[in-house]
Amino acid sequence: MTAVAANLPKALAASREGDIAILRLARPDKRNALNDTLVLGLKTFMDSLPADVKVIVLHAEGDHFSAGLDLSELTETSVVEGIEHSRMWHRILDQVEFSRVPVVSVLHGAVVGGGLEIACATHIRIAERSAYYALPEGTRGIFVGGSGSVRIPRLIGVARMMDMMLTGRTYSAEEGHAHGISQYLVDNGKGFDLGLQIARRIAENAPMTNFAVIQALPRIAQSDPATGLLMESLVSAIAQGDDEAKKRLKAFLEKRAPKAARN
Repeated sequence: MTAVAANLPKALAASREGDIAILRLARPDKRNALNDTLVLGLKTFMDSLPADVKVIVLHAEGDHFSAGLDLSELTETSVVEGIEHSRMWHRILDQVEFSRVPVVSVLHGAVVGGGLEIACATHIRIAERSAYYALPEGTRGIFVGGSGSVRIPRLIGVARMMDMMLTGRTYSAEEGHAHGISQYLVDNGKGFDLGLQIARRIAENAPMTNFAVIQALPRIAQSDPATGLLMESLVSAIAQGDDEAKKRLKAFLEKRAPKAARN
């Protein structure tokens, strides 16, 4: 595997396997707690993604995906500084959700606070059975600031997120899977291999289709029906008019297309 991005902080490690980029949170001694250096490194990685990469796999070293914000590095800030810090997170996690390519995350151990916010910005989430989810901000006198109040309720609903924040409730991997946090649930140690398998499957899709799914689908789902249907028509026509789509449709009609994968 060759390097993907230069100048990443030590808390991140990037490599690639063919057309799949692999990003690893590499701060296991801190349970992959998040600080500005790591989050800005995520921006560096997204900004420098090679043009021939088709999918990203995000995973973590050690026993935990991420225990959330590194509170030991928090400093006293003004309201204005706090707003700008939160907005910085928003901009970077928008780069993940609206990336040029799909992002597959592999979750294990603690997926807490900011770690859950990052996970919810990815497109496919694979949870190992060791994973657990929590939002302890309420017990610490703070509030989510990395887009959690927008992305997490889309998956589990406002009432469940409110419960997590007010009471400190923790969801197990099985509970989180049932509530929609993850799309796949696997035994411990199996997540990364499945992540690569899924990434390879996604990489076989037409790039325009992948782009349309991750860029248009979330926006259509949040729009009013009339606007959503118009956007669907436009995106459908653009995707179908792409040269790669024409080639694949022709292969299908001539019975030369590979059979669809089954789970």
